[in-house]
Amino acid sequence: MSASIVHLTEGSFDEVINAADRPVLVDFWADWCGPCRQIAPILDEISAEKADSIQIAKVDVEANGGLAIRFGVKSIPMMLLFKDGEIAHSMIGARNKEQLLSDLAPYL
Repeated sequence: MSASIVHLTEGSFDEVINAADRPVLVDFWADWCGPCRQIAPILDEISAEKADSIQIAKVDVEANGGLAIRFGVKSIPMMLLFKDGEIAHSMIGARNKEQLLSDLAPYL
């Protein structure tokens, strides 16, 4: 996993999101989720290639159930893009790199 990906917890979530100087894509995931494992290397690549324009963060829904409830996570992977501390876009399900970058382009 990329060193630039931040792992968020219920204790660190708000601080990291509100202090971000660029959009933050938060991936809600779990170890047992096949599509989550499928998208993980794509998020690693985007984190490395687009470090100046986006921060990638991950929330393990098993360890941080309160965040899953707070954001209405019912299916994973679910990704929320935060811009200026607010949800700007949401995506559910795995997608390839081109699709993900296309979905994110208007916000970067």
